Amino acid sequence: MASGKAAARLLAAALLVVLLPGTPVAGAQPDSPPEEERTGAGPTPPPLGDDRSVPNDDGQPDRPYTPKTDKGCVQSIPSNVELTDKAWGQDVLRFQDLPQFATGRGQTVAVIDTGVNAHNFLGNRLEGGGDYVSNSTGLDDCDGHGTQVAGIIAANPPKEYGFRGIAPEARILSIRQSSDYFEFKAPEGSSEQDRDRAGSLVTLAKAVVNAANRGATVINMSVDTCRLANDPRLDGPIRSDERDLQRALRYAVEDKNVVVVSSAGNIPGPDCKDQNSSDPENPTYIVTPPWFSEYVLSVAAVDRAGDPAEFTMHGPWVSVAAPGTDIITLNPGSREDLVNVSASADGKAAPIQGTSFAAPYVAGLAALVREEFPDLTAEQVMDRIKATAAHPAAVGGHNVQIGYGMIDPMAALTGTVPGEDGVPKDEPIDVPFSMPPPYEKNWVPVQVAVIGSAGGLALLLVTLFIVRTVRRQRREPGDEL
Repeated sequence: MASGKAAARLLAAALLVVLLPGTPVAGAQPDSPPEEERTGAGPTPPPLGDDRSVPNDDGQPDRPYTPKTDKGCVQSIPSNVELTDKAWGQDVLRFQDLPQFATGRGQTVAVIDTGVNAHNFLGNRLEGGGDYVSNSTGLDDCDGHGTQVAGIIAANPPKEYGFRGIAPEARILSIRQSSDYFEFKAPEGSSEQDRDRAGSLVTLAKAVVNAANRGATVINMSVDTCRLANDPRLDGPIRSDERDLQRALRYAVEDKNVVVVSSAGNIPGPDCKDQNSSDPENPTYIVTPPWFSEYVLSVAAVDRAGDPAEFTMHGPWVSVAAPGTDIITLNPGSREDLVNVSASADGKAAPIQGTSFAAPYVAGLAALVREEFPDLTAEQVMDRIKATAAHPAAVGGHNVQIGYGMIDPMAALTGTVPGEDGVPKDEPIDVPFSMPPPYEKNWVPVQVAVIGSAGGLALLLVTLFIVRTVRRQRREPGDEL
């Protein structure tokens, strides 16, 4: 009995060790490092405060860029897209049900990218908004990237086609801000450095101001700049060109009521070759514009299985996620065709993928929400998209991989969101939790029962022994034993 009781107590003690609060649990997030161990700019940029200045938009490139002699503008890309093919994201996001609520009519989405080429499926809904590469109209897309982005937002093919944009009646305002097909050669003896592509945060800030002033209701920026958070070359936590972009974004959102969407960034990249830190308080890299999450919806990419795409850059500023693999969109080298591949650096065809193509799904959704809820401010539109997304199982419904989760256009167009129409926002409630005291089993009844049973058994054995002895003594001589 003593050994049984000891075993029971050891089992109870073992269970308490497992269940007591504070014991590490598999899958739990690691604690944030102490403040003195943190380095770099951190998850949020320094606030602007009362600084209401706006970058000057002169409409000009920041350098005199020239076309690269060894590269020509994109041509028609051979593709095996069938007439009825559609991107898998269209089914997941329920494109077929969206037109009963909104189509993007009356909304202008500025595509700040590599330009947008004319295409029959954009029709007369495409207009040029400026060029910070070569002083053109913004309707020359040598790279093909901007045309493909615009197609995901607003392409409207004939009904027999399977593919279409998420906001097929929205207008596209094309602003060319970057290009891999242009370069800058510094004059001999100059202190400037050569650049192998056109575009910078300086011209990005100008382009944002330009789009806001031209009446865009949504801005899509599928362009990112990445740097080390603790870059030793910096004198402080933010660079001057980053601060200018921050000013431009606040101007667009707060002063001009524009919803701003940006891609979360891809790895590997020229400056960020590996994944960001998983610690939301101490990112390894800073990605801009997503870093300015107060003013930007930054979009991660997910694959067909709903998992974060292997190339999507993580970060505490990630807002939501959208399809970013196996993309179908407009063929930038043809006015009549679609494409599901792009030419890679080695000249081979590769599937279209990247956070660049996840962002336009969200920009198009923002156009739909603005049409359906015209009285919402830009901040409220962004809050609605985040609140109605499919939240991951994480603290606060947010993680560094996909933010608040995959967008849900139907929920964004039909759901009731706290914070709108006078409904107070949900607030977290601190619910006290404590483990019940350890259960100490009362062994007295068991002991009494066992002792009683043992005593009864002993009494029975004594009785049987006495009876047998008496019977043996009463046998007559000669009786058989």
